[in-house]
Amino acid sequence: MAERVLLTPSLPLPSQPSLTKMAALGGAAAARMIPSATRASLSLSSSSRSLFSCSSKSSSFSSGSDSKLDCLLSSPRISHLFLNQRRAEVRVSRGGYGTVSAPNSFASDPDQLKNAREDIKELLRTKFCHPLLIRLGWHDAGTYNKNIEEWPQRGGANGSLRYEVELKHAANAGLVNALKLLQPIKDKYSSVTYADLFQLAGATAVEEAGGPKIPMIYGRVDVSGPEQCPEEGRLPDAGPPSPADHLRQVFYRMGLNDKEIVALSGAHTLGRSRPDRSGWGKPETKYTKDGPGAPGGQSWTVQWLKFDNSYFKDIKQKKDEDLLVLPTDAALFEDPSFKVYAEKYAEDQEAFFKDYAEAHAKLSNLGAKFDPPEGIVIDGSPNAGAEKFQAAKYSSGKE
Repeated sequence: MAERVLLTPSLPLPSQPSLTKMAALGGAAAARMIPSATRASLSLSSSSRSLFSCSSKSSSFSSGSDSKLDCLLSSPRISHLFLNQRRAEVRVSRGGYGTVSAPNSFASDPDQLKNAREDIKELLRTKFCHPLLIRLGWHDAGTYNKNIEEWPQRGGANGSLRYEVELKHAANAGLVNALKLLQPIKDKYSSVTYADLFQLAGATAVEEAGGPKIPMIYGRVDVSGPEQCPEEGRLPDAGPPSPADHLRQVFYRMGLNDKEIVALSGAHTLGRSRPDRSGWGKPETKYTKDGPGAPGGQSWTVQWLKFDNSYFKDIKQKKDEDLLVLPTDAALFEDPSFKVYAEKYAEDQEAFFKDYAEAHAKLSNLGAKFDPPEGIVIDGSPNAGAEKFQAAKYSSGKE
């Protein structure tokens, strides 16, 4: 049976006379006289205490962000832990632990979410990692299968991408670097779930690159172990035999439509493809040889850290051999249904921004289980009501 312990500051044990008096009162009455923190100290066994540190074979959490990540990946049963000791509760069972929400506590703390966003902005200003963080959020959410009702089997935005087994999926090549960048922020704001942090980072990256404001909600619950990661093969391929059909097969499974597929594809206005990671693109071009950030790769657009509608314009024109056009990119102007939206976005950036913001928010909610069920709004966005409804719908697994 799982053992529940309430994490509260340690208090001195009662004096010997007090213990004698309580023993005379009987078990139930004595328990009521012991402070809750003392009861927690008494009930926490040596086996459960050992869960809070890594084994000697893995790196210590005190030796820096890279070693923290190594430890995280080598300890797959470790989930996030609320350090707000007045509100957090831990369920200890079978050599691992996961969080259990106590009354009046949520999956993520709103104030910590806001502070984490500021740290993400600073990370973006210094590391120019906008495309990488967007990809991380997308790939965590993009495993969602609308035909599976149970959580977390349905996949989606649940933080599972932090585990090595999923990071090793071919479509996730290079995303370990995104996790390394975000891990120090996660350590600093321990009452923010990985699932929320990944989506917060992606939305912030879009906005900081000049893109639209995304009507986000938070409160996503994390999976607790690598056994809850989705199987490989749920993410789209860049060069399938029938690109348009492949895009529909993957995104329809998520519950997204043709307009949302094209709008989301527009995020390729940011970033580069590196042949050593994806097998696509040139090692470098005149637009990428000098960075910013690590040089190299082939970008879809000239200004590949600026979020605008250049992606659609450049694909339509196909005039610059130094700009990347994947088979799935070309399909947007070849497939009759996709082309309607691609042409529109090439001409009207405002329309693209509007549709993109809605599609990004929807993607970020896919498959998530929210605590509280209606989600947490940290900006008071005008679309908060609609997004809360979407959160409740996806939390229940219903479409």
